[in-house]
Amino acid sequence: MWKTGVCLALLSLSLPAWGSDTSDAGISPASPIPAGTHQLIVVQAPSWSAVTAKLQRYVRRGGDSWAAQGTPVDVNVGRNGLAWGRGLHTPGDAGPTKKEGDQRSPAGAFLLGSAFGYGDGLPDGAKGYPYLHLRRGISCIEDSRSKYYNQVIDPSAVTRADWSARDEMLRSDGLFRWGIVVEHNVPDALRGAGSCIFLHIWRGLGKGTAGCTAMAPETIADLIAWLNAADRPVLVQLPQPEYVRLRAGWALP
Repeated sequence: MWKTGVCLALLSLSLPAWGSDTSDAGISPASPIPAGTHQLIVVQAPSWSAVTAKLQRYVRRGGDSWAAQGTPVDVNVGRNGLAWGRGLHTPGDAGPTKKEGDQRSPAGAFLLGSAFGYGDGLPDGAKGYPYLHLRRGISCIEDSRSKYYNQVIDPSAVTRADWSARDEMLRSDGLFRWGIVVEHNVPDALRGAGSCIFLHIWRGLGKGTAGCTAMAPETIADLIAWLNAADRPVLVQLPQPEYVRLRAGWALP
């Protein structure tokens, strides 16, 4: 739950309720992607250890198959590649499991939370997607011992700070000038399973992250402008061999 003036986390609570809609025709019952999802972001890396990957957007209407939107774009994942995260999916048997500080981006299927940025509002052309205007001090808590673990908070509103590590989001390097929360390890955060996962601006192609997925400034701005909360967007990130293995069961494009 939101705690006014304190907790800004679980940002997806500002999105429409997901419900349990299974009415769309042609949706695989084994797929972790909700039937009501009509926007899909797919990130495919060549292997578990690859640092660079390709991002492709898709849409579907009703029971129709996924249709690509635009062309694939380059992104960076974690410095150590990918590892199974905690999201909508059941992790596979092969591959590593994400842990705090492993510098791997989470693999799997994930809801998206709020967009965020330094400006007063969304990029031009945006469709009213939920947005958090970052102010000085707003941080994501990375200390797994904290009761605020994996939450975005305003520390100035907290009576007693119980963390030793936090990621301040109004950064001088501009990497969070535009970003989107990835709902990894929420709402029931498992301590040590990884925290503070975002889509955000990169330092340049091939420069891996601490666990986020990063891209060119124009790419993330276009992505935010494309998102529609009513379409219940989902992110799927997988190594290419796992994508091939899961494609039919997850009803992926």
